[in-house]
Amino acid sequence: MLKVCVFGGGAIGGYIAGHLARSKQCEVSVIARGKTLDAIRARGIRIVTPSEDFTVSVNACSDPRELGVQDYIFVTLKAHQIDEALGQIASLMDSHTVVLPPTTGIPYYFFHGSQGALKDRQMPRIDPEGHQWRALPASQVLGCVYWIGAHSIEPGVIAQDGAKAGCPIGELDGTHSKRASDLSELLTASGISSRVSDDIRAAIWVKFVNSLCWNPVAVLTQGSLGEMRDAGDVVPIVKTMMLEADAIASQIGIRVGPDADKRIAMTLSAAHHKMSMLQDLEAGRPFELEALERSLHAVRELTDVRTPTLDAVLALARLRAQTAGRASAERTH
Repeated sequence: MLKVCVFGGGAIGGYIAGHLARSKQCEVSVIARGKTLDAIRARGIRIVTPSEDFTVSVNACSDPRELGVQDYIFVTLKAHQIDEALGQIASLMDSHTVVLPPTTGIPYYFFHGSQGALKDRQMPRIDPEGHQWRALPASQVLGCVYWIGAHSIEPGVIAQDGAKAGCPIGELDGTHSKRASDLSELLTASGISSRVSDDIRAAIWVKFVNSLCWNPVAVLTQGSLGEMRDAGDVVPIVKTMMLEADAIASQIGIRVGPDADKRIAMTLSAAHHKMSMLQDLEAGRPFELEALERSLHAVRELTDVRTPTLDAVLALARLRAQTAGRASAERTH
């Protein structure tokens, strides 16, 4: 039986682990800590969706060395948490292990297997010392995009936001490999729609741009997607930001689709969802804003594209992050 480790027990990690454990088609383990670890050990993982509510026991621990080598590892940490966890992730790997790193921003492996002038290009802005590139070899990576709107109601209890949730995966060179097909079948059988994409790089780009545009605006407005939609003049700003980002894609050989209006409509279909960065703001946690900015700068410097609206919104969101961090520090003293 395949061994699957979900490295991170938050909303996305818990959602995936809970579904896979319920399917009983693989051996699932979760790396978690603190209250989340205690909750999963005591009560399992509870998943609440618009159509069902189930609880399942899942093996959980804080020390990956207890688990041994895995076949697949979903890394569901925040971008700023990855470097410090690389040694722990590596303890779960051998040369056949497949790793699915997070793709909130542009991942370190983005150009691996691409064609043309950017083939196998590394990006120092994203992985400055090359730690991720060495610890999680790009040849062992499957690209993955989490189109899963979810939030933690409490430790170990995950609620899905919106009617649909999916998780496309794919090889960076566009081939349909057995390791991709096997995982796609496993996820789909568990209740998470997962197709094998023949252009996962474009899919990663679309998710990156979605996060890049909606998250900073959510932090500034503190509104749910439905509230931003109903404001009337917010969504056009988001669309302008998307078009600026997609102009970069066109210069680095990424075919983006669907168009911005369709992507906006898809996002707004989860009207009650709060973007992950707003969830972090409300919980007093650091946000992933720096990872998004780093990603934007890394790809923009490969082109002559200017992004004035993105720059302005990100500047405002950066200050919001600083003031939120200062307020959080004052509350703890």
